[in-house]
Amino acid sequence: MGKIILEYLDGNRIYVCTKCHIHLSNYESIISKNFRGGTGKAFLFEKGINYHVGIPEDKDLMTGKHTVQDLICNGCNQVIGWKYIKAYRESEKYKEGKIIIERHYIKRIKWN
Repeated sequence: MGKIILEYLDGNRIYVCTKCHIHLSNYESIISKNFRGGTGKAFLFEKGINYHVGIPEDKDLMTGKHTVQDLICNGCNQVIGWKYIKAYRESEKYKEGKIIIERHYIKRIKWN
């Protein structure tokens, strides 16, 4: 694997990894705060940065069967959430390509 190049977000209201403080996303990318993960509250984001994904897996989640990949922080290699690849229910298709980051793994910076 080559060298990982980290990105940084401009502006305010940025979410960073609690462990390594690398930028992951921002407030403008939040779609919903009404999600749950293994550690509790989780956020659905339109997009993020500085992460890589694991192997696709089919999982039975609270809202039905989905194909997901672990979301892994590029700074510390901690699993911080997951990425939706495929939703099997039509009502859940809006999640495809979106990411979940568990609140436990992120903190806010530049929150003026």
